[in-house]
Amino acid sequence: MQKCGIIVVKGIVQGVGFRPFVYSLAEKYNISGSVQNLGSEVRVVACGDNFDSFLSEIGKGTPLSKIDSVDVLDYSGAAVSGFYIDKSSSGTLSGFIPADVSICDDCIDDIRDKNGRYFSYWATSCVNCGPRYSIILDVPYDRERTTMDEFPLCAGCRKEYEDPLSRRHHAQTIACRNCGPGLFLYDRSGNPVECTDPLEKAAEFLDAGHIMAIRGIGGFHIACTESSASCLKERLGRTEQALAIMAGRMSFIDSVAYVSDEEREILRGPEHPVVVLVKRERDSLCEVSNLDTIGIMLPYSGLHHLLFDNLKAPFLIMTSANSPGNPMITEYETALLKLRSSVDYFLTHNRVIKNRCDDSVVRDGYIIRMSRGYAPKRTSADLGGRCILAVGPELNSNITVYKGGFCYTSPHVGNVRNPSTLDYLKETVHKMTAITGAEYDIIAHDMHPQFLSTRYAKELSDISGAQLIPVQHHRAHIAAVCTKPCVGIAIDGVGLGDDGTVWGGEVFAGCVPELERVGHLETVDMPGGDLATRFPERMLYGILPDDLTAGILAGRGMSELELNVLDRQVKAGINVAKTSSTGRVLDAASALLGICREKTYDGEPAMKLEASASAGTPAKWEREFKTESGCRVFQTSSLLRRARAEYLSGTDVSDIAASFQYNLAAGIAEIAVESAGILGYDKVAVSGGVAYNKMIRETVINIIRSHDLIPVLNRDFPLGDGCISYGQAVYAGKMKG
Repeated sequence: MQKCGIIVVKGIVQGVGFRPFVYSLAEKYNISGSVQNLGSEVRVVACGDNFDSFLSEIGKGTPLSKIDSVDVLDYSGAAVSGFYIDKSSSGTLSGFIPADVSICDDCIDDIRDKNGRYFSYWATSCVNCGPRYSIILDVPYDRERTTMDEFPLCAGCRKEYEDPLSRRHHAQTIACRNCGPGLFLYDRSGNPVECTDPLEKAAEFLDAGHIMAIRGIGGFHIACTESSASCLKERLGRTEQALAIMAGRMSFIDSVAYVSDEEREILRGPEHPVVVLVKRERDSLCEVSNLDTIGIMLPYSGLHHLLFDNLKAPFLIMTSANSPGNPMITEYETALLKLRSSVDYFLTHNRVIKNRCDDSVVRDGYIIRMSRGYAPKRTSADLGGRCILAVGPELNSNITVYKGGFCYTSPHVGNVRNPSTLDYLKETVHKMTAITGAEYDIIAHDMHPQFLSTRYAKELSDISGAQLIPVQHHRAHIAAVCTKPCVGIAIDGVGLGDDGTVWGGEVFAGCVPELERVGHLETVDMPGGDLATRFPERMLYGILPDDLTAGILAGRGMSELELNVLDRQVKAGINVAKTSSTGRVLDAASALLGICREKTYDGEPAMKLEASASAGTPAKWEREFKTESGCRVFQTSSLLRRARAEYLSGTDVSDIAASFQYNLAAGIAEIAVESAGILGYDKVAVSGGVAYNKMIRETVINIIRSHDLIPVLNRDFPLGDGCISYGQAVYAGKMKG
């Protein structure tokens, strides 16, 4: 029986209460020795008769830890009396810092205990909850390397911090109203609002219909009650966009939306994301969301819970204060400058947000936006010994670092077409590089030469000498899902293809990195390029450029001059991109049915088409295919032509929308199934933003399963472009170097 040893624990063991956890176990099993942070692993010197039991318990970890390995080394040092937490020192960077998590139930009880130290204190937390990534400056994770360092502990907090029996033992975020960060309320001119309790006053203003910017864990939100929803949308210039809400109680969510057991678990989990739910009544909360779905989250910080304790309204609209595609606003001074025309008041605090983090979004168990709670994300991956940086796509971007058997993926960054978001991408690379101690051998990027992320990759390569590896957008989608031999379906908006056209409805076959394009949607005209994404009727005419389409558009007010210009543009091929994008075909169908004639936010035409289809019954239509350059091609023009015939004959729009979605999904699934049969593969990977559409996704899955094949979809990363940087890293790592 072993009685002494050095225990080395690797994994996510920083910022998760691991050292106090080990300390308490040492007390329980009468172990002498010490525990110490070494970079991002924990080293335990342990001696005692109960060594084996102590070791077994350590391997179970804490609620927020993720243990990769527990190794025991010989110890030949002098015996020590007692057990203590040793001062941290730098060492290996094999682990990582966990994401920010919601306040735990014990801390919620604390802030409602009128006789307790933490009563009504908004920044209450313990070793099991609260901010982590958003406040860290450097590793190892200790208070002096977080933004909490500027708040010295009072005697009461110091006592708990040093008490092995307290769940705040060595909790780096511990604070109370006597020593921790404070809350402040200002009007839109930056003048302090006189009040005894900023939260109580803020709730009063919100109930009165005022709009408020609220600084939370990872940045600012804009909040208001339902009565001010239209006003908020007007001020933000987002009159059509659905907004997320925060509900004070689960009972309210149950009253307005259908909630499965899985969705209930996600809502209440430590991540507390926004969960997209189907409304019980299609026209309910229409000022918040004009779709058949609505995004809802529960309060996830002490500030939120205390706000709802004072609020009469059952829910708040809670939307990110940044404009779409731009990084979260974290500083009060910036918020005051940019939001004073949109909000009436500012509720803020003086804890520095070092690393911004937006709300995560989940639908049907699939991640849409991977941020607070889910990222930064650490994933085991066998990609060899080279260190890789993957800088991601252009839209919905994030970055991934691969080092030593693990991928580290950042929270959502945004649209790097925006200069401020590109700066945020660079900032994120710098932060993730520092935390992981990475020195890059490879930099993977999108193959589009004009993307700003591609240019940034080249700049980094010039400085570091790292090898550049371009990765085609849709192959990165498949690489993020499956590295075994498979057929892969990638259905999304846009991505530069091998042939210089815009891809987006692709079927591949092979094993990463050898993925051959074996099928795709028909390549169609996209008049005006990006202009066709804003005005999807242009997309409709690009696919069906004839008198019937012209008549429909003329009937809606398009002038003869506009139609003539559009027709000449298509016939001459002037400024006409070629695309096989699934998203653009859905846009055209939405325009045909009069559901969305102008896009005002990303994905609007397709999302509104899906909402309409939810009330319809799909019919099976004849589907046409051809073979072109060795690929099976699904003729989407024939599908749109059938939809037009149904529309002109007076068929219910919802039924047409449902039929279009069903047959589009069935067509691309049939190509995949046929390819799998020819090649003898049993797996079909599915990825891309269009797969969030429930009817399309389930149609594809059902057809795959009906042919005794295995559908593979990613629940660890977004189906959309939030998986691209991870896919780029996997693809680059699998290439022979």
